[in-house]
Amino acid sequence: MTISVQGVRRHFGAVRAVDGVDLEARAGRVTALIGPNGAGKTTLLLVLAGLLVPDSGTVRVAGFDPVTQSRHARARTGWMPDAFGTWDSLTAREVLETFAAAYGMPAAMARARADELLATVHLSEFATRPASVLSRGQKQRLGLARALVHDPQVLLLDEPAAGLDPRSRVDLRVLLRSLAAQGKTVLVSSHVLTELDELADDAVFISGGRSVPAEHLASLDAGGRQWRVTALDGAALQGFLTAAGAAFEVEGMSDDGAPGADVPTRGSVLVRIPDEAAAAALVRDAVAANVPLVSIAPAGGALEQTYLSLDEERR
Repeated sequence: MTISVQGVRRHFGAVRAVDGVDLEARAGRVTALIGPNGAGKTTLLLVLAGLLVPDSGTVRVAGFDPVTQSRHARARTGWMPDAFGTWDSLTAREVLETFAAAYGMPAAMARARADELLATVHLSEFATRPASVLSRGQKQRLGLARALVHDPQVLLLDEPAAGLDPRSRVDLRVLLRSLAAQGKTVLVSSHVLTELDELADDAVFISGGRSVPAEHLASLDAGGRQWRVTALDGAALQGFLTAAGAAFEVEGMSDDGAPGADVPTRGSVLVRIPDEAAAAALVRDAVAANVPLVSIAPAGGALEQTYLSLDEERR
């Protein structure tokens, strides 16, 4: 079961929140939905969840139109908004049992499913506590369990890692990969791009309410990624790169010696390198030129660097 979006638009008066988005999220894969604040990500997810009607375009979630076939689409969709909203007087278990009942699940099955999911998101010890006393991160985990209560085929997750501690973020990543391995379609919107790099199989970038065409993304990547190169002698490193005709940005210099000592100044530069083979060649040539390299590594994940390229275009 997939998510398919073609030419979707949703305006709020003069505000074009979504202004022509094409998207394909495939079963068995985690797709990242990426864009700056105000790009239209949440509006698009609300359309996919059947909570907003698009002005134009076509949407299919698990093969169904969320507007004209709402019951069928929602039965197959798990929706997790960016903020947890529920009846605060209900306990964590009661929240899940209530939503399970809304999906027509028998009481005994609903209770068993609630207990299973509370264990999955590590909230079993809070099962009988009212939702009002849960922390932000605990509410996020309960919100994820709520989205999973009816074992949906499609998951729509808006900033699921917000408020989670590092251990919970790791658990979330493992869980979502496991769900994708089961053949589910997972669409995740998040600003934590380093985690999406490790989690996502595919990515859709949105800028100004529009999805960025794949050929445009390819042009952004054509020049390669930025790598951070650090050497004990910053001047030697810069001299080597200048002689090699490589463009670079000086990132930082630090004096590693005692005051007045005649020692080289350590420095780092950012260099755009086409691929790993070119990075290996740079290391080989720098070592041959007696440049005292300390480290070389990508300056950020692929998703982060593409996002920053898009963000620069907006300025």
